[in-house]
Amino acid sequence: MERRVAIIGAGISGLLACKYLVEKGFEPVVFEADDRVGGVWNHTIQSTKLQNAKEGYRFSDFDWPASVKETFPSHTEVLEYVESYAQHFNLYPYIKFHSRVISIDYAGESFEEMNTWDLWGGTGTAFGSKGKWHITVLDTETNATEVHQAEFVILCIGRFSGLPNIPEFPPNYCSEVFDGKVMHSMEYSAMEKSAAAELIKGKRITIIGSQKSAVDLAAECAEANGIKYPCVMIQRNPHWFLPGDCFLMSHIGYLYFNRFAQLLLHKPGQNFLYWLLATLLSPLSWGISKFSEIYLQRKLPLKKYGLIPRHSFLEDISSCQIGMLPDNFYDKVGEGSILIKRSQSFRFCKEGLIVGGEDKPIPSDLVMLATGYKGDQKLKNIFRSSVFQNYLVSSPTSTIPLYRQVIHPRIPQLAIVGYAESLANLPTSEIRCQWLGDFLDGNIKLPSIGAMEKDVASWEIHMKQYGGRNFWRSCIGTSNIWYNDQLCKDMNCNPRRKKGFLAEWFQPYGPTDYAGLTDRKR
Repeated sequence: MERRVAIIGAGISGLLACKYLVEKGFEPVVFEADDRVGGVWNHTIQSTKLQNAKEGYRFSDFDWPASVKETFPSHTEVLEYVESYAQHFNLYPYIKFHSRVISIDYAGESFEEMNTWDLWGGTGTAFGSKGKWHITVLDTETNATEVHQAEFVILCIGRFSGLPNIPEFPPNYCSEVFDGKVMHSMEYSAMEKSAAAELIKGKRITIIGSQKSAVDLAAECAEANGIKYPCVMIQRNPHWFLPGDCFLMSHIGYLYFNRFAQLLLHKPGQNFLYWLLATLLSPLSWGISKFSEIYLQRKLPLKKYGLIPRHSFLEDISSCQIGMLPDNFYDKVGEGSILIKRSQSFRFCKEGLIVGGEDKPIPSDLVMLATGYKGDQKLKNIFRSSVFQNYLVSSPTSTIPLYRQVIHPRIPQLAIVGYAESLANLPTSEIRCQWLGDFLDGNIKLPSIGAMEKDVASWEIHMKQYGGRNFWRSCIGTSNIWYNDQLCKDMNCNPRRKKGFLAEWFQPYGPTDYAGLTDRKR
């Protein structure tokens, strides 16, 4: 049968999928709605920087250019780096720009027949079933639609774009009663930088949210308007943030991202010995988390401004909620150009917003909603089939069920890359794409559907145990080495990537440790 592969999205995951498939002899087609590669890095606010040190956020076989001196590069430097990667590996000929995928639909075996399969796709291989995917693509320049066909589809559409999460309010308290402007951070991030600067200049701005986009927006607004028009942040649940220049930021790999650190946590599919070690060492895990919290409370004026999170540092890092503070953030809070209010509820009024427990409104000209995205719904919406939609999002108390965080056990000839998170998404997407390339090339055979579903369930239990209420983010942040070990074994590669006992157990793992996996078989 033919082996046509379609990749949807030319962000980092899409480029990596393309690169590793080309190396295997495929000629994939990449559909990209924008006019350039880079995905979410095309739509960031002016002040956004990389949250990881660049050494931990790089392609394994393509280093940052010597011209990038900062430890945490700007968003423009990240975008240029990604574009140079696509250029270096000659990926542009495979990309169709201005091509927005409207829907995908599987045409092949009936759902009744699929339900009888013991193996994924009937054979446990990438091209084992007889179906094809029909991909409806909109040309964003001409508004014409065209249907393409492929035997295999790789979704690299990301979860932090496209479909904003807008809070709902009763009719009398919704944004329509407000005289000012309301916009989501996605809309602001998509604006030209000069237009965005003009929009916020001289405005009374209120920001709803407590995660990275909210603090970046607040810092940008404070920089533009100072104390004359202070920016107000309304937060429900503060999160742990790290200053870029602190001890904890520079040493976090030694605390959480080496092989010894991951002995302290229970892991999916662990044997009795690993279970026993994690149980015995759990007080040390608690101690490291508590040390991190105490350090940050001494380093930052969290108590003074009522911003001590109710949850542990370990829960935030296990759910990929840890972020890096913008430069001089608390200096701006101290001078009064950023005002922070804690509230579990708020409502709109004519003048602005009223937070719970207060009668006086917060006067506002502009309200920005940094309230995240509906990533699950976005993923669900691309499928025409209601059966596949229900397979993906069956319950609000479950994660998207992906084997190896890539393959849905009951959707044939399809992979999803870049959905499950880690603390550094680029290297995680890269090892997944190496694994996926090996799988499509016929070197990996999947276990039974039942075995895959059992493995998926064990990972969900793990995410709920450590990620708490944010388990739905499908974060493997504190179990990334254990996860990478599984992929390495599938590819028949040695999972022990370091040289020497001490390095293997105590040095942080990084992107270059997994370079050329399929070239180094055990």
